Amino acid sequence: MRGSDNLSGEVIVVGAGLIGLTTAVALAERGISVTLIGQHRPGEASPVAAGMLAPSVERAAGPAHDFGVAARDRYPSYVEFLADRTGIGVPLNRLGILQVALTVKGIKGLKKSALATSRWLDAKELAELEPALSHGLGAVLNPYDGAVDNIVLFDALQRLASTSDRITSVQESVTAIDAGDDSATVKTTSSASYSASRVVVAAGAWAGQISGAGFACAVTPARGQLVSYSSTPLRHVAYGPRGYVVPRRDHTIGGSTMEKVGFDATTTTDGIRKVRGAAEEICPTLGLAEKTEALAGLRPVTPDMLPMIGPDPERQSLIYACGHSRNGVLMAPLTGDIIADLVTGTPLSLDLSQFRPDRF
Repeated sequence: MRGSDNLSGEVIVVGAGLIGLTTAVALAERGISVTLIGQHRPGEASPVAAGMLAPSVERAAGPAHDFGVAARDRYPSYVEFLADRTGIGVPLNRLGILQVALTVKGIKGLKKSALATSRWLDAKELAELEPALSHGLGAVLNPYDGAVDNIVLFDALQRLASTSDRITSVQESVTAIDAGDDSATVKTTSSASYSASRVVVAAGAWAGQISGAGFACAVTPARGQLVSYSSTPLRHVAYGPRGYVVPRRDHTIGGSTMEKVGFDATTTTDGIRKVRGAAEEICPTLGLAEKTEALAGLRPVTPDMLPMIGPDPERQSLIYACGHSRNGVLMAPLTGDIIADLVTGTPLSLDLSQFRPDRF
């Protein structure tokens, strides 16, 4: 495949969450052998997320916003690719995201901040579109945004990685990286060593805990608590003043908190109360659901909430794909593409300047 002749050896991907998996798959698709090193831990974010694709709502500035939109628009072809390779159909919702106004002040704020690509719905239009939101005073509809079922996405990527003859999976955690200009070595919890021409740091909330992982030390965990409701009164993802709700086939996810509590991935009474209050404020009928489940995951956050994507300026064998904060699901497929471009020397089509690993 293009650029792979320049490699002196395989690539090691550190981390087996969504970012690590999409990166390993993208590299393998270009004919590159990959050693994927990672093990599942309590609190990992990939299976505990709402799966929102919301660059129009959770907006960044400058090129980072353009990256988010491109990441959202990568999804239709990506889920087709996964279905073709694995037989797993990943549910993708691109009906748009509703930002619901519940007060007159909310109407003014939403209209003022709306993008040119969005559309205002009055109360009647909103009620016709989503009867369960008939108490709303109106809403901004952000077309093309939506959500993906991250659980099914995770399963599909794991299946694809496990059946690829170019991906070797190691069920351990990396404790240290020794990276130079031309090669790098990693050590695992069992004291085993693996070497390659490139090492990609994609270890989620734990990236900053790896010795020698350089600028990844800026990545820290932030707990996000969610509630799963056993009903689906909505078709659209909806945001309110204090949270959001994300419909899936047989349940609805309500979220979320953002708590600096280290690696504590337990749920709390206060946190779940806040999440339920925010979700049921948006969609009151969720309060009638027969069953609810409390969930918590650890997001890998950086000081500016933007990811680190790119090579270490001092050690070219070390590449970062970490710190995606609240947008790991959104950015996962495109991040994999970009890392594969960097490894193979393919010209980049997007501006990564805001994601520079050495910006802190």
